[in-house]
Amino acid sequence: MKPSAVRAIPRAVILSHIFVGTVLAASIPATQTLAQPQPTQSAQAHAQISDGQGKPLGTAALAETPQGVLIQLRLKNVPAGSHGLHIHQTGRCDPPKFESAGGHYNPTDAQHGLQNPQGAHAGDLPNVFVQQDGMLDLDVVAAEVTLDAGPNSLFKDGGTALVMHAGPDDYESDPAGHSGDRIGCGVIERQPVQ
Repeated sequence: MKPSAVRAIPRAVILSHIFVGTVLAASIPATQTLAQPQPTQSAQAHAQISDGQGKPLGTAALAETPQGVLIQLRLKNVPAGSHGLHIHQTGRCDPPKFESAGGHYNPTDAQHGLQNPQGAHAGDLPNVFVQQDGMLDLDVVAAEVTLDAGPNSLFKDGGTALVMHAGPDDYESDPAGHSGDRIGCGVIERQPVQ
């Protein structure tokens, strides 16, 4: 793994159960033990992730923590390999290509990429690696966004969406990292208070 890739991870911290793709699409296990962020009593959200044919792939549970927004992604029937994962700027997931989700969520007008000196977008997340069984069990913290009020809120006017791409993000190229087609999308919605 390149040293620059190691420096990039704190912006969106990988917590457990996944493999992280590097710029060269090689993958290493995320073995570092990190303290699991504890959700606060405030905002929570969820997203139902579907593929371009409308078939459900699974769910994402989101919760506000002191470190940022914890995203717990539980998917199945995902193509094997490395995939880019991003929060996109519009809360729409019109199949089959999900272009309605717009570009990456970027409220600070940064350039794209966890390894870009002028980046990253608030919605840039580390690549994920799906094994041959098609299952993805991912916990990641998006440190630059919030579910509460504020300029980086995922509940801004028009909403936001969670999008998975066909290939890995190169972590550098502006505006989107050459991660290919959008193969999964889910609108981020408020979780009803129980």
